[in-house]
Amino acid sequence: MFSLLIKPSLLILLIFFSPLQAFADGQWQVLEPTPSKRTEVAVTALAGKIYLFGGFSEKGISNQVDIFDTVSGTWSVGFPMPEALHHTTAVTLGSKIYIVGGFKSGLWTPTNSFYEFDPKANRWTRKKTMPTERGALAAGVINGKIYAVGGAQRNIFSLVNSPANESYDPATDRWTSLAPIPTPRDHFTVTVWQNKLYAIGGRVNVDFNQNLGTNEVYDPRTDSWMKKAELPTPRSGITSQLLNGKIFVFGGESGEGTFDDNEAYDPALDRWSKQPDMPNACHGLGSAVVGNKIHLLTGGPSPGGGGSRFHQVYSE
Repeated sequence: MFSLLIKPSLLILLIFFSPLQAFADGQWQVLEPTPSKRTEVAVTALAGKIYLFGGFSEKGISNQVDIFDTVSGTWSVGFPMPEALHHTTAVTLGSKIYIVGGFKSGLWTPTNSFYEFDPKANRWTRKKTMPTERGALAAGVINGKIYAVGGAQRNIFSLVNSPANESYDPATDRWTSLAPIPTPRDHFTVTVWQNKLYAIGGRVNVDFNQNLGTNEVYDPRTDSWMKKAELPTPRSGITSQLLNGKIFVFGGESGEGTFDDNEAYDPALDRWSKQPDMPNACHGLGSAVVGNKIHLLTGGPSPGGGGSRFHQVYSE
């Protein structure tokens, strides 16, 4: 047996400068639950408030809008969406919120619907529809434009992955088709860092038994994609947010169960790190950042469905 004697002062230095300390442990807290049980929702934040849209509820497919005020810590009911949607996505651009694509009805009919919501006027406006009908897609905002990527579209009787990468310019109300995503997938997540869009995880053809760890980055300046270090735990039905220069990926599902995983990606170093697990495992959740906190809302506790009123908050 080999042993090594280390002086206490040296031990302190080793611990302090250990590479394992590169990511500080974060903290979890549980806040006021959402007004209703839901999953496969869309979430975004604007002016200190978090908006929760659509998804599956106990009453069916929802057009409900709930608003969480991060200052008062209370929920209120917002003006409902123009149509009930699930597996849609939401982004904030300027003083407006946009709802992009999704599925209509229990038949999972892909849509190219595109709506703008003005919280100040409490008004929805139908905008130019996306070129490609798809649900379970992901979207991000770069330099005043919305980029809608991937998802699933209908192929006669089945859903198959779309490679579509389409950008929307609100100044002209026009869509532009761009370089397709190299690995078409659905139920994945995107996050923007330094004007580049990172597409992470997901699944093939809406099958959670075919999860991916794929991590591909899109650069609008060159209209090109590049592969990056893969998500350590392949999963789908996930959400992600940027906090302190790192992309945190939460939750997910597979055929074996749901995930409570929280893994952080440092795009500057192209490196992943394990972070403190979520209090509650779930998939189909949504998320938003306000200040230095990531709010995770609702989600299914078991694979393939269900719903929750989870309101889990992560901070570093």
